[in-house]
Amino acid sequence: MTVFAASPMTSLIDDHARYDLAESTCPPVSVGQLASPEELAAVPLGYGTTRGDARLRELIAAGSGVTADQVLVTAGAVDGMFLLAQALIRPGDEVLLVTPCFPPARAVPEALGAEIRVVRASFDDGYQLPLPGITAALGPRTRLVSLASPQNPSGVNLTPGELRELVDAVRERAPQAVILVDETYRFSTYGDASVPPPAGAGIVTCGSVSKAHGAPGLRVGWLTVTDPDLYEQLRDAKFHTTIACSGVDEFLAARVLSRAGEILAPRAKFLAEQLATLREWAAANEVPMVVPDGGPLCCLRVEDQGFYQRLHDLEVRVAPGSWFGEEDSVFRLGFGHLSADDFSAALDRLSRALKP
Repeated sequence: MTVFAASPMTSLIDDHARYDLAESTCPPVSVGQLASPEELAAVPLGYGTTRGDARLRELIAAGSGVTADQVLVTAGAVDGMFLLAQALIRPGDEVLLVTPCFPPARAVPEALGAEIRVVRASFDDGYQLPLPGITAALGPRTRLVSLASPQNPSGVNLTPGELRELVDAVRERAPQAVILVDETYRFSTYGDASVPPPAGAGIVTCGSVSKAHGAPGLRVGWLTVTDPDLYEQLRDAKFHTTIACSGVDEFLAARVLSRAGEILAPRAKFLAEQLATLREWAAANEVPMVVPDGGPLCCLRVEDQGFYQRLHDLEVRVAPGSWFGEEDSVFRLGFGHLSADDFSAALDRLSRALKP
């Protein structure tokens, strides 16, 4: 029986906090911004396809450096991660994770019987990819190497050079392994910054409309897979679990991606302003911070053990480092979820929580 570890991260969607700095999304779009009532009324409620809507896959492919036939639409990026782990892993296989990381990246392969080999990135090193540690941890039983760019929780990007070195190391030491790069936050940029390039050939990626585009309620994500045999294996796995995704969700997700420019530009401006406010706050309060490259999230560090309780009493929530395989002296702070006024109010309360 597959048993998943309990996760305190469920509180993000199940419990409310007055000033929620743990959430890592941008302001949500609404259905009314995407389609008229008449357009929605015309959407058929029949089965979709195992691959996903053709127009939606074309839009995903255009931003991912692949063809539409190499895109598999999934019920969120987390579903794509599950399908890949289920297809690749048998009990006793090894999965190499770079932590801190998104909790399901560990919980899913662990529940499937994998042995997890963890290579830790360091707050003090700015969460740079620990390539020597990764290379040393690779071996003949490695089936999956899982990491993210921008990383969750730090928002730090992998560089093209790091990815090339990673691919070379995997080919040499674990040629049977698949590399997965979670690119969920890739389109979440700041100001006029350009979107980073996709991970590249030979790497499986996952993404979604949840974080950068502000549509987590649609539960639409994807995998990009250039290996045709693996793609078919994943498509079969999708059929035996979800059959197809919601046609309404796919229709609206295609609207989101077709209007990506008008959706993403104001969010990039907003995130740049929020990040500037946060950096000023961190400097003024002498709180160490790893400045992110992308995404509405970053990591800060506070050593005081009473900090979280005082935050709770002040109706503020952040995401403790232990959620991600990090020390609780480090926490993830989301700066895209609250309005500018609420964000300032939350930071004021954060300042108060710093004082015993």
